[in-house]
Amino acid sequence: MKTDQLLTRRQVLVAGAAALGLAGGAAGLALGGGAGQPAAPAPGPGVGAARKPSTYRLRPLTGYGGPLRAAPAPTAVRHEPFLRLPVHGRTMVLTFDDGPDPRYTPRILDTLAAYDVRATFFVCGEMAVDNQDLLARMADDGHLVGNHTWSHPLLTRLKRSRIRSEMERTSDVIEKAYGEPPQWFRAPYGVWNRATFQLGAEMGMEPLAWTVDTRDWARPGTRTIVRRVEHGAAPGVVVLSHDAGGNRSQTVRALHKWLPHLLDSGYHFTVPRRRPT
Repeated sequence: MKTDQLLTRRQVLVAGAAALGLAGGAAGLALGGGAGQPAAPAPGPGVGAARKPSTYRLRPLTGYGGPLRAAPAPTAVRHEPFLRLPVHGRTMVLTFDDGPDPRYTPRILDTLAAYDVRATFFVCGEMAVDNQDLLARMADDGHLVGNHTWSHPLLTRLKRSRIRSEMERTSDVIEKAYGEPPQWFRAPYGVWNRATFQLGAEMGMEPLAWTVDTRDWARPGTRTIVRRVEHGAAPGVVVLSHDAGGNRSQTVRALHKWLPHLLDSGYHFTVPRRRPT
């Protein structure tokens, strides 16, 4: 079964560093820590300690050198998020919210790697800052990392300056650990307003929602999660699951069941691509 063969960002950065070394070794160019390696994680050895889930989570709801390139075109301000994406054939988009969590995210990454599938992880800054090694692994494995705010607030209740802070702080952590800033943003609880669309566009991010909600946050049972994904499967749909915010063992077990079944049924999984503005 063929899946998308993606050159990971870390491979690109390493290749760029090697080229610079050949071209300018005598100049002694130093790329702090080596290109392609994530900046030092926040204090604490190895994987960050698991953070106690906030109560909201249990409820619903670079490269260096080379020729100069033109500045990217500004991101259009959308009036609604993308709910599904245009694709060719039986292709779906798999997303996980609220992590990374050192208890469940590695198990999800292991399953995705076993089937050579790419996914998109919308991370919260308060989780990512203590688990930067997991963002580095996502980069290594070819996954996308999106912005899901710092602390998962209901953005429509916040002032514009606070919304900006929630988004900017998270983008900074992602760029440091993942290797590039996020290109996609997802509002907590799927609640959007004009400010979230405007600020996201100012930071170069497109808004992505979902088509199929597994509602795994409610822990409905592994079989129910499997059934919801399989019944909702269709070209271009975006599946929402969670890798943090509570006990996600049902999500982990469900993924191990429905993923190979859909692959055997002829489905493919990809990451979202940016549309021209």
